[in-house]
Amino acid sequence: MPVNKRESLIYSVMMCFFMVFVMSVYNVSLHSGFSFNSIKEGWIGMPVAFCVAIFFDMLIVSKIAKTVAFGFILKQNSKTLTKIITISSIMVIQMAVIMSFYGATEMCLKLGSINGILSIWAANIPKNFIAALPIQLFIAGPLIRFLFRKVFPVGSVN
Repeated sequence: MPVNKRESLIYSVMMCFFMVFVMSVYNVSLHSGFSFNSIKEGWIGMPVAFCVAIFFDMLIVSKIAKTVAFGFILKQNSKTLTKIITISSIMVIQMAVIMSFYGATEMCLKLGSINGILSIWAANIPKNFIAALPIQLFIAGPLIRFLFRKVFPVGSVN
């Protein structure tokens, strides 16, 4: 886990990049099936989605997740793994709601009409949550934490 604000920024960018890319490909695949084209479409749509995700992650979601986790669920002496799982889960809940709205908006804009945006958004939230939570807890979290510490050993970022 990051130990200072600079490390936290780098870690957040790495995690957000990974999750946005994987979830972009996932969402394209939901509508058109998984193929090389879904990877390409996910990559093409990623820059704007990444900017939206990192904005919400850095300014709103992570603060709310930590406030809720430490205010209602965790104790300061909780195990590190418990802290990681709790904060990550709270963040996934929020990001699934926010990014599902982004995806619904993007889809409606492509279709040329915002009719049905709320129903698309509501339908996408559980689909995104059910994919994002295990990806975050079992793939992205361990992978990004490993890569982060390989590239930035403790104490190397001041």
